[in-house]
Amino acid sequence: MTPQSTPPPDRQPPPAVYWLEHAWLGTHVEPGVAMDVADGRITAVRTGAAAPPPGAVALRGLTLPGLANAHSHAFHRALRGTVQVGSGTFWTWRETMYQVADRLTPDTYYALARAVYAEMALAGITCVGEFHYLHHAPGGTRYADPNAMGEALIAAAADAGIRITLLDTAYLSAGFGAPPDRHQLRFSDGTADAWAERADALKDGRAHARIGAAVHSVRAVPAGALSTVADWARARRAPLHVHLSEQTAENDACHQAHGCTPTRLLADHGVLGSRTTAVHATHLSHEDIALLGGAGTGVCMCPTTERDLADGIGPAARLQAQGSPLSLGSDSHAVIDLLEEARAMELDERLRTRTRGHWTAAALLRAATADGHAALGWDDAGAIEAGALADLTTIALDSVRTAGPLPRLGAETAVFAASAADVRHTVVGGRQIVRDGAHTLLPDVPTALAEAIAALRGASS
Repeated sequence: MTPQSTPPPDRQPPPAVYWLEHAWLGTHVEPGVAMDVADGRITAVRTGAAAPPPGAVALRGLTLPGLANAHSHAFHRALRGTVQVGSGTFWTWRETMYQVADRLTPDTYYALARAVYAEMALAGITCVGEFHYLHHAPGGTRYADPNAMGEALIAAAADAGIRITLLDTAYLSAGFGAPPDRHQLRFSDGTADAWAERADALKDGRAHARIGAAVHSVRAVPAGALSTVADWARARRAPLHVHLSEQTAENDACHQAHGCTPTRLLADHGVLGSRTTAVHATHLSHEDIALLGGAGTGVCMCPTTERDLADGIGPAARLQAQGSPLSLGSDSHAVIDLLEEARAMELDERLRTRTRGHWTAAALLRAATADGHAALGWDDAGAIEAGALADLTTIALDSVRTAGPLPRLGAETAVFAASAADVRHTVVGGRQIVRDGAHTLLPDVPTALAEAIAALRGASS
């Protein structure tokens, strides 16, 4: 940086006051809201501000709390387009995914994840839950730092300007007693105790990052090891996530191995609870739904991935009615658009039931904001109120998709008409990470994505 140059946006003091032309306050859209910020948090919210106060940064459009992407596999972004050729199944898709996973190093994973997280910021996502199981080098050899891959993801989130919950994932088996195959060796720590020892070494307490745990699935973690992962998370009051019943084949294999459903197996080994989130939960019995809801276990729905992989439509409405909070994730990143995930959850349920109105727009936005943050251990985010983290996303109300409706219908417009392309501003901790549709830390996100993915292709030659 030359003496005459201006400090980059991430080094400039964040604004002390934002003026929100229209703000969704959880129950309604309020015009003219002034918001004071100090130390990355909202200190005051004042309504009735018809014009920006002196010195305030104006966010024109509809401002929401920042969006929480509760389920991500960052490296799957390299599959976009590639896995759309021909037909195939979830299992053939998985083979292509393994080929990409085999090529990643800490450096190339950092470059890819930074670009992916920047794409998320452009889509209004301020916090991501990274379901991370790519721990070691191909063949299972440990890096000098056994958490090099996880640290690469945490650094990538910082440099893309968003928050992350690293859900460090136990992945020990190819399926109900089978040892890991050659692709899965780099996922495995060998035993649950070895997983816990490595996860213990992850540094917690960073402002932008929190550490959680994950059980990849009941087929990838032996039943006797489930309690080890659950106890690790419980001792730290950390979030615990688990892929659950995404495929009927998983249910069938679990019945054959244990005589019960995956949900019952998790319940019997102490995995369910209010800090646990089941991802997908697509193929559930009535008893499964009651077990999840009765334990207050959350469920993360990933509609764009679930339809891309032909997984099916999960019983989200029945789960919520039984007591399971709902969150949303972009999972394999067929698209990165939390507004589309929210819309899809309602529209998929309409297709299945042939009735409308299972969730209000406000309820869908809550899944994408407050409940998503809670699933990731960020209970202090997801609302525009004093004391909350100053994380915001602003959606244009004058694009070809959003122009026309009254501003007071902004929640309905955001969920049922807008897309990630309509995000104009993203604020994290009081700092503008996206300004007027441009990322302030990574100016050319498409090129960064293209170069990171091309580097992986080159690694296969």
